[in-house]
Amino acid sequence: MPTSTATVSTSHADRYLRQLCRHFDSHLPVFVTGKLGRVTFPTGTCQICADPSMLTLTATSEIADLQRLEQLVGNHLARFAFRENPVITWQRAA
Repeated sequence: MPTSTATVSTSHADRYLRQLCRHFDSHLPVFVTGKLGRVTFPTGTCQICADPSMLTLTATSEIADLQRLEQLVGNHLARFAFRENPVITWQRAA
């Protein structure tokens, strides 16, 4: 399946990982361990990895659904990180 990755520079990666997973956990399967989380959407998955200075998002889905998954996760992260006004740029794997 096609994948797309976004890296977001932030010193609050742990916090955003927990917020994203907690938010989606109310209605989707979510797995979290330490600095890694995975959310399973009906159309694909998003893996979230927190490092000290960045958050890495990796979306995996059929090509027809990938852009919607990028937007969904990116929009939620932008809302949680509004004070930082994060730059979320997705790069699709070739």
